[in-house]
Amino acid sequence: MSDCLFCKIVSGQIKSEIVYSDDRAVAFRDIAPQAPVHLLIVPRKHIGSLNDLAEEDAGLAGHILLVAKKIAADQGVADSGYRIVVNCNKDAGQAVFHIHYHLLGGHCLAPLG
Repeated sequence: MSDCLFCKIVSGQIKSEIVYSDDRAVAFRDIAPQAPVHLLIVPRKHIGSLNDLAEEDAGLAGHILLVAKKIAADQGVADSGYRIVVNCNKDAGQAVFHIHYHLLGGHCLAPLG
């Protein structure tokens, strides 16, 4: 999508601090981190939100979780703990409509719920 911020980061049109890249996903540092480690993991394929994920994307979604596991280890937060968050649509706080997974860690995160 020509006007999607994350598509532009994935394609290299907009510079970002990339920490991981493969043929299906890219991970980069969040510009407004909420934890010492705050990365965004996005598929190269444009998918607007979790609601737009199709059955054919199941392998991609699983791949992204495995990427998150690898990145957490690489960033040194796998053993202490980390959180994966996906916001879906405006009321949940999704600001960029390209599905993205937040990986947060590096300190004790408050329990949810």
